[in-house]
Amino acid sequence: MRHARAALELLAPAFLVIAVGLFGTTVSSSTETYVITTLVNVAIVVALYVFIGNSGVVSFGHMSFVAVGAWTAGILSMPTGEKPAIMPNLAGFLRDTTVGNVPSLALAAAVGAVYALVVGLPLMRLSGLAAGIATFGVLEITHNVLRYWEKIGPGLNTFSAVPETTGLLQAAVGALIAIVVAFMYQRSRYGRMLRATREDPAAARAVGVSVYGQRLVAFTLSGGLAGLAGGLYVHLLPLNTEGLYLNLTFITLAMLVIGGLTSLWGAVVGAVVVSAVDSFLAEAENGVQLPGGTLDLPAGTRIVVVGALMALVLILRPSGLTGGRELPLPRATLRGLLTKFSA
Repeated sequence: MRHARAALELLAPAFLVIAVGLFGTTVSSSTETYVITTLVNVAIVVALYVFIGNSGVVSFGHMSFVAVGAWTAGILSMPTGEKPAIMPNLAGFLRDTTVGNVPSLALAAAVGAVYALVVGLPLMRLSGLAAGIATFGVLEITHNVLRYWEKIGPGLNTFSAVPETTGLLQAAVGALIAIVVAFMYQRSRYGRMLRATREDPAAARAVGVSVYGQRLVAFTLSGGLAGLAGGLYVHLLPLNTEGLYLNLTFITLAMLVIGGLTSLWGAVVGAVVVSAVDSFLAEAENGVQLPGGTLDLPAGTRIVVVGALMALVLILRPSGLTGGRELPLPRATLRGLLTKFSA
């Protein structure tokens, strides 16, 4: 029974991602972009879950790792002939180096993990409000460095000439990689120890668990997944620093909270549901045809609605749409699976 439940923890979110990907093959090209963005959002929210969901410590700085991953993949995959026109002040080794799509994503994940490790070394000693404010400080520092230091990127300009390789398949594979890594971590002894520190830090310390060490491991791992998501993002859309800043930070945190921040299933459900709502409202802000007429919403409605949804969920169902639990499997189904596997 334990193995059947473990399999469901992995298969349920994986099947949801596959279903979203298959849905993307049936829609128009403009709608397909929203579906791909949803899959990239799944990767970001799962990265948030790895740290926030397992540790109980809120981080406002994970968009820094997404941005660093996007910058790494964008700069390194851009053709060398295009770089001088877009980034004339780029450092020499970055200006003269170009790698393929898959290596750029791997490097984005690696740089995200290393940056999270460096940042986490001092910050993982903090808890509560202090940790949240400190991680927000990291977001501000990273945003301004990427925005104004033209030796490492386009600065105020928008990334362009980056190969647009993030299609349905690559986005779905990226989301599945994030889900598998998160699942393996939460089922490992490290994940269990971190959740123990979330439930009772004093008791965890009493039995020899290092709260600092376990948080640092999760922070580094989630930074790597966030970097991978950033690489997927920059290969999907032309980006600038504002595109990976406060709005995306708020939206992705709302996805995690609305879905249920203490479960992998909740992270994936929240990302899919809120992305669908957000995509529809983004279209409605430009005018969308409905059976009863045209829906034309004021600019900024999507942020207001998502904020209202998050507040409503926190008031009526604080544990999120999924109750902060993995997808439950009826006992009768469990018995059937056990009988089948033992036969």
